[in-house]
Formats: sequence, C-alpha cells, structure tokens
Amino acid sequence: MELKDKLLSSYVAFENRVDTNTDVHEIRSEALENFEELGFPTRKLEAWKYTSLNSVLKQDYSLFPDRVEAIELADVKKYFIHEIDAYKVVFINGKYSSFLSQTTHEHYDVCLMSSALTNAKYKPVIDKYFNKVAKQDNLTSLNTAFATEGAYINIPKNTEVKKPIQILNFTTGSEAASMIQPRNLIIVGENSQVQIIERHQSLTSNAVLTNVVTEIFADKASNVDYYKIQNDEITASLVDNSYIEQQSNSVVSVHTFSFGGNITRNNLNFYQKGEHIDSILKGITIIEGKQHVDHHTLVHHIEPNCESHQDYKGIYDERSTGVFNGKVIVEKEAQKTNAYQQNNNVLVSDKATINAKPQLEIFADDVKCSHGCTIGQLDDDALFYMQQRGIPQKEGRALLMFAFANTVLESVKIPEVKQRITKLIAKKLNVKVGFDL
Repeated sequence: MELKDKLLSSYVAFENRVDTNTDVHEIRSEALENFEELGFPTRKLEAWKYTSLNSVLKQDYSLFPDRVEAIELADVKKYFIHEIDAYKVVFINGKYSSFLSQTTHEHYDVCLMSSALTNAKYKPVIDKYFNKVAKQDNLTSLNTAFATEGAYINIPKNTEVKKPIQILNFTTGSEAASMIQPRNLIIVGENSQVQIIERHQSLTSNAVLTNVVTEIFADKASNVDYYKIQNDEITASLVDNSYIEQQSNSVVSVHTFSFGGNITRNNLNFYQKGEHIDSILKGITIIEGKQHVDHHTLVHHIEPNCESHQDYKGIYDERSTGVFNGKVIVEKEAQKTNAYQQNNNVLVSDKATINAKPQLEIFADDVKCSHGCTIGQLDDDALFYMQQRGIPQKEGRALLMFAFANTVLESVKIPEVKQRITKLIAKKLNVKVGFDL
C-alpha cells in the first residue's frame, strides 16, 4: 500500500484516539480532504522541481508509534545544549517525556499541544492562532490532519523568558520505520522576548520521516530568537514547515544549521503585518555523500518601513545536492522596504550540485532590495598563500571552508549555541579549534 493510501485509511483509527466534537477536529478533517486532493509533492510542482521524496515515501512507516521507551539522560545528554540552564520540552517517538523534560511554573505557558488542543481554558488561544498562518499545502495539510502533539509556548505581554527553551524530538527506532508529525504553536506577546532551540534526533539507524509544522506569532515589539539544529542520522529525513507572522516593531531571527540527515527540506515563511519589522533568516549547510538539503524561504513585505535579511551559506562535498529558493515579495503599500538576500555556495567536489533561485517580486517603487548568489570553489590564491606559510593543502582547504561558514555565526546570540555549532562545523570539516571537540 502506498503511503498516501495508508495515511488516508488510518484516519478512522486516528479519530478513535481524539475528541471529534471540537472545532479543531473540523480543521483536521478539512486538512485531510486537502491532502487527499493534493497528495505528496512531486517534481511536477515548481517549488519541488529539484527535490524528490520518492525514495523516502517507499518505506512502510509506522504512523502512530505507541511505545515510549525509557531513555536515560546519559543516553541523550549530548544532544541537549547542556552547557546552559534551559527549559526542556522532550518527546520520544512523538510522545511527551516528563522524565527528560523541564517546564516552568512561571506565569507563561511552556507545555504541550495535546493539552492546549483538549483543555477548555486554552480554547480562546487555539481559536485565535491554531492553523491561522500555516499555508495549507501538501505536507502542512497532512500535518494538520494528524496534529495532536508538540510544543505549546505562550508568552504573555511584557515578559522576558528567563531561560532558553529547548524542543527535542527523539525517535528510538523501536519500529523498522517511523513517521512522526509534531505540531508546535508559539505565541509571543507584546514587548516580550524568548529564545528557542529545536532539534529532531534519531537514536538508531532505522528509517524516520519527520513532517513538522511550527506556527510563530510575534506581537508588537516582541523579539523571537530561534535556532534549528539539523544533524540527524543518514537514515532520517525531515520536512520542516515554519510559518511566522510578525506585528509592528517585532524582530524574529531564525538560524538553520543543516549538517546531517538524508533529505532535509526547510520551508520558512515570514509574513510582515505591521511597520518597522525586522525578519532575519540565516543558515549554514555542510553535507556530503548523497545528502540533500533544500531551503525554501519566503518573506512577504506587506506594510512600509520594514526590513528583511537573508544570508545562507552552503558547502557541498562528494555527490551531495543543495537547493536554495529564496523569495521576497514587496507589496505596493510596502514603501521604504529594505530587503537583503545572499546565498553563497562552495562545491568541494565536481560531482556535488547546488540549484539556486533567488527571487524578488517588487510592486513598490521606493525600496532598497538586493539579492546575490555565488557558486564556486575555494580560492586557489588563498590556498597557495597558506601553503607558503607552512599550512598543508588539506588543512588549508578546511580552514578556508571553516572561515567561509563561520561568518553566519556572528549573529548567534546564545554563546553556548555558537560554541556547539562551531564544534559541529569544525568536526564536519576536520578542523582543530581552540577547545576540545
């Protein structure tokens, strides 16, 4: 049975697990109908021209892993940013782990989507925010249809969250192949601040397909600092759909670090619905073998006096493939917009591939918009210069790549995250840094 048919036929069993007499279930049912009509994306769609899911969809996935295996902290500690004190929301095979989690009793909510979707006290918030900014395309509709669990974060106005929040999804490989669909909802009130670190991690080499949707609502003068660490097993594939709606004077920054996994697709969408908004999108991709990473970004400038900054760097070795499709839309009313987009790539191997498509759609006339894309190899003159000073060619190449990727880290605001990513980059490039790996 094909995966689409298996998903559709399993929906009745899914309904037996949830409350069907709710507005949320009506949303789920509509989303299922949408997925039934659209199916999984194929290369016939322009947005998926360079990314095929065919090999991933052939697996016989377990759709509702029931077992929450006991995992000791020592087994997974290395995947936490354990150098910092942080709130932790941890899921094992799509189920909440109270043992590994550490939430808060402060006046802000850091809890579970399952609670938010079923508890009456959350109904006004769910009615206002759930599934309101997410675009109902193929895979987002699929996630919405089966949405039950994930992280629910609601920060009231005038609040600075004292510690970063880590969202971690572990899969144990208890099934030969597993599909999980986390759903995150993050609401940051007026004049509030929060830092969030998200990671999906397989603990075995069994196949995993993760289809995650995250909705973020940043109210007026709020600040959201978000980090995605993608360094999974080569048998794990990830489709990450993120939707951000910003109000006036808000700043939202998303850093995406893609180092591991089989096929990784990042759909990152920003919608600016106010003035004096700043949207920051940055990423580093370092892959090898037959790995594939696809970054699709959208920044929609709707009102005047706003900015957006995109800076993505990629290093591709062996037969790896990358995609960067960055779109900026500036509406007629969005005068005084400043939109910057940059994508730089290094092909270490002649067999590596990058497909880049920067796009600007500008309907206003008083704007500053630019985009640039470079694809090339390392500078031979720089390599020669380093060899003249006693640095062997292999080490010289690694150091140049390290410096190339490391510039994105300048805007990382959590020192421990910067240190962790620096270690990962150094390890991927076989570079010795000034501290132990």
